Amino acid sequence: MGRSSNGTAVWADKQVFTTGEAAEICGVSQQTIIRCFDSGRLQGFRVPGSKFRRIPRAELIRFMRANDIPLSPLEGLRKRILVVDDDPAILEMLEEVLGADDRFEVRTASTGYDAGLLTEQFKPQLILLDYMLPDLNGNVVCQRLRANPDFNDTKIVIISGVVNQQEIDQLLVAGANDFIKKPFDIKRLVARVAELVEN
Repeated sequence: MGRSSNGTAVWADKQVFTTGEAAEICGVSQQTIIRCFDSGRLQGFRVPGSKFRRIPRAELIRFMRANDIPLSPLEGLRKRILVVDDDPAILEMLEEVLGADDRFEVRTASTGYDAGLLTEQFKPQLILLDYMLPDLNGNVVCQRLRANPDFNDTKIVIISGVVNQQEIDQLLVAGANDFIKKPFDIKRLVARVAELVEN
């Protein structure tokens, strides 16, 4: 057990895998991975001048999704949370509270534009998103994320103090997983975040 939990931490940052590593991550034999590689079902490259096969991270993720293999070994032990809000006090509070919880790794952004860049780089598993940003509103961000298959599994929680029920319903249709009204109970918010990223 120790090896796989250590391995997960390493695999969260690793970009290229050997067939042995891919086999361990996928829970299959190395021969199965080699057969998939040689038949073209799993793309990759050979190390120049050798017979060693290497599999890029994005391709391994594609293969795992196509075969319904859980991605959890690649995702590391901590869940990645992106907090997007134009209120510095809320950003600071959520970064402090969520960052102090060893289940989470937290990044923050204060505009829709920065949120888009960070989403591409950080690949959060959950986004806490203020509805009223200076440059975009929440349902535009939801629609853009939901239009990108890379973020199918990313959970979106909208936070706002100025949204009526009709707007909340529109946000849920646009792809939000939940809505939390400001001012919020921080303990309940953390519990909801944890619940969403575990599912």
